[in-house]
Amino acid sequence: MDYTLLVSIIVVVALLVVGGFFLVKARRSVTPGKEEAKPEVVEKTGTAAPEEDRERDPGTVVTPPAQAPPVEEPLPASPVEPAEPEIETPPPSAGRMVRLRARLARSQSSLGQGLLNLLSAKNLDEDAWEEIEDTLITADIGVTSATQIVENLRTRVKVLGTRDTDDVRALLREELLAQIGSDTDRAVRTGPLGDRPAVIMVVGVNGTGKTTTSGKLARVLVGDGHSVVLGAADTFRAAASEQLQTWGSRVGAPVVCKEEGADPASVAFDAVARGVEDGADTVIIDTAGRLHTKTGLMDELGKVKRVVEKKSQVDEVLLVLDATTGQNGLRQARVFAEVVNVTGIALTKLDGTAKGGIIVQVQRELGVPVKLVGLGEGPDDLAPFDPEVFVDAILG
Repeated sequence: MDYTLLVSIIVVVALLVVGGFFLVKARRSVTPGKEEAKPEVVEKTGTAAPEEDRERDPGTVVTPPAQAPPVEEPLPASPVEPAEPEIETPPPSAGRMVRLRARLARSQSSLGQGLLNLLSAKNLDEDAWEEIEDTLITADIGVTSATQIVENLRTRVKVLGTRDTDDVRALLREELLAQIGSDTDRAVRTGPLGDRPAVIMVVGVNGTGKTTTSGKLARVLVGDGHSVVLGAADTFRAAASEQLQTWGSRVGAPVVCKEEGADPASVAFDAVARGVEDGADTVIIDTAGRLHTKTGLMDELGKVKRVVEKKSQVDEVLLVLDATTGQNGLRQARVFAEVVNVTGIALTKLDGTAKGGIIVQVQRELGVPVKLVGLGEGPDDLAPFDPEVFVDAILG
């Protein structure tokens, strides 16, 4: 009995010693300085658990989703009122042609000087007279006018027997003035007539400077103290309305316009109505130079004139011609004159390479005077035409 108990005690002690040995060995197998891997914490991206669930399970670690700080929306900027365009004060029309005389003289000096040199030669034979005639024709004066000028000069030089430069210059001046017409009425009707404004239609093909001439004419009139309303009836050319509004804003002239493609006659009628309502002195209507419809340009211009005349008489129809186009410009003039009864010519681009003789030819062919000339690209380079200043500038 005692022997059995002793054996049991020995076995239990042996088991405890062996178990302790293995436990110490297992602990020593862990590398010193290394921590046991911590359990991975899974970040939950869903909605956080309700409060009661967290109280019930305090051992659960829940990481709320990261949220960016609220972004403050910028306050809407206060609307900036567009700056009012500065109103310009254009110079009056008086003296404009004289101020631009030097520029015209530079561009035409070759014509005048060439003629004077030929006429002052000691021997004016047949070849010399033919050269004089060719020079005049080259300047777009036209064959008929050139022939008449040469014949008159030949007779007068032969009778007077002069070769003095001053005398020859005086003779040539007289002949050119006679062809241009120094006593022709060239006034543009711009003043109010009773209780209605003067109405001016500006016509011509695109590219001649029609819209620009309308804007420059408004500057001339405002400079002379007139009140002006502009009508943007060229509704078929992109940006024509904006271009005219720019001209009007510079001098404080209101512009009546509609959307692109609108009926030009409607715009013209409204412009005249605005002029009557405002008590304006002058209404200037810029018309189309070509159309994007099946309607012919001349038919449309005729319609514009008829519609305007239901409200007011059309006092001036100014045809804008490019001085550099020569015979093409003359053909254009004939077509327009047949439809809208042109009363005056505005000749643009008369500086530089222009051939000023077109003035003589277009007046002779149409019986319509040149009333305005454009001598450059500046806003005040449009002037009433003065034949004497023009001829003196040519002759230098």
